[in-house]
Amino acid sequence: MADIQELRRIASQVRRDIVRQTHYAASGHPGGSLGCTDFMTALYFHVLHHDPAFHMEGKGEDLFFLSNGHISPVFYSVLARSGYFPIEELATFRKLNSRLQGHPATHEGLPGIRVASGSLGQGLSVACGAALSKRLDGDDKLVYCLTGDGELQEGQVWEAIMFAAHNRIDNLIATVDWNGVQIDGTNDEVLSLGDLPGKWKAFGWEVLHMNGNDMADVVETLEKAKGMTGNGKPIVILMKTAMGYPVDFMMGTHKWHGVAPNAAQTENALSQLEETLGDYPYPAQ
Repeated sequence: MADIQELRRIASQVRRDIVRQTHYAASGHPGGSLGCTDFMTALYFHVLHHDPAFHMEGKGEDLFFLSNGHISPVFYSVLARSGYFPIEELATFRKLNSRLQGHPATHEGLPGIRVASGSLGQGLSVACGAALSKRLDGDDKLVYCLTGDGELQEGQVWEAIMFAAHNRIDNLIATVDWNGVQIDGTNDEVLSLGDLPGKWKAFGWEVLHMNGNDMADVVETLEKAKGMTGNGKPIVILMKTAMGYPVDFMMGTHKWHGVAPNAAQTENALSQLEETLGDYPYPAQ
């Protein structure tokens, strides 16, 4: 289990992986991936009870479901850096016949991926089913799910939110990447989410708040959420992040939601991110 300083070091390398993956593929979603890096790093290197040997059913393990699958670069990086598959495979991101598709998929058998998440709005429903399965199996491990805030504009999410509260699914911890922006602009411009904390609370969930770009707060809040499980209510963490964090020219705008950096922008971004664990090799183009 990594401490805060080590988690920060790992997160810096993961962010480098994200920038390099999207640049070399000339496509992908760097903004949300960078913003969620601290959360994903803390989850896989500090919080989750998981086995990189990977068994699809996940018995006796905590399970994680990425609902906003477009931030696959950060998911692939933490999986590779955790030992699920060779780090060198990150160089194949979005390439022809790669297991690392733009959105995570299961038919290539990539270790760590339990559900395809190209279509938004479905992850929380899957997480509810997995959590109920653990309850039926007498498995005391937890289920985690990450969604985007723009994703909450889909009706299926609110059906899952009602379902979880009605069925008292208290081994479930959902997190919302509440960065306030989506591919076409701000949430308020596209479809306002209104009083998000109030809505989750009214639907019967325990609500926590977290600064998703502060590793210490991420770890503390996740540990607090774990301590609140088993009390009859599902738990949601509303996680404030900055899209593109901490790359200065990517922050404060929705424009880096789904745009890959060019060579000069990649060099600029990497100059702001310390190489701590070693960059994965990339074949000459």
